[in-house]
Amino acid sequence: MKDHLHLHFIVLIYGFTGILGKIITLPSADLVFYRMLLAAIGMFAFVLWKKKEMRLSGKVLAKVFGVGVIVAVHWITFFGAIKASNVSVALGCMASTTLFTSFLEPLFDKVRIAVSEVVLGLVIIVGLYVITQFAFDYWEGIVLALISAFLAALFGVMNKQLVRKHDASVVSMYEMIAGFVFIALYFTFTQSISVLPSEISAMDGIYLLILALGCTTYAFIAMNYLLERLSAYTLALVINMEPVYAIILAYWIFGDSERMHIGFYVGALIIIASIAVYPFLMNGNKNMNQNEKPT
Repeated sequence: MKDHLHLHFIVLIYGFTGILGKIITLPSADLVFYRMLLAAIGMFAFVLWKKKEMRLSGKVLAKVFGVGVIVAVHWITFFGAIKASNVSVALGCMASTTLFTSFLEPLFDKVRIAVSEVVLGLVIIVGLYVITQFAFDYWEGIVLALISAFLAALFGVMNKQLVRKHDASVVSMYEMIAGFVFIALYFTFTQSISVLPSEISAMDGIYLLILALGCTTYAFIAMNYLLERLSAYTLALVINMEPVYAIILAYWIFGDSERMHIGFYVGALIIIASIAVYPFLMNGNKNMNQNEKPT
């Protein structure tokens, strides 16, 4: 019971990320730049404390740094979507990550796409269509959120292959460093950084620390701990509650600015219900495959 409550708390923290993205006044790229810097420091401290082996081969480091860049762009488009629309629209569209994952994962694992996942994907597309009909004024946020959802799925699939062979905390530390370096190079060549460290307000600084150390470093470490104690099926089921928690939190904190047409919530409900069914389909497919194995 304690582990299940802890899991819901972590998913609530994930949902709170969007709230912080709206509260922090920094532009999206600057926000992610400082988030990845602070998260890298936090994860480095954890890896050092646990005395984990930090050496990776050049080939693996190249892959990890590539994934880190994907994470950086994913977060930039995610926070950009929130600032261009609101938390509800961004998180409602971000729920389509499951759709993109269902098509990307078979490509990377070189297996056939399950029919059930195709049907699920079509249902999610219907939900997205309904959302766009009632939130078209936020079209820029919708486009950015869908790009972010695709990148989140790509990151998830690629990262899964890395952590199968290497320590997850070490991999994540290098990914944070890679994202930070990537944005730093972009700022250096374009001279486009908007907010220098000395210009960050006290409140933005506090929120950045919560975002980087609480919603990133702590949430990651805690989720890895729970992975050792709970089934992957349980985790997948509860993580699907993230957009629900985020939309409720956003409405509670921001009020009228998050109030949408009832049609939007119908579309969001279609998507959320679809991703809630996803773990059951995965479990059913797994059992079916096990039954088909020769005894």
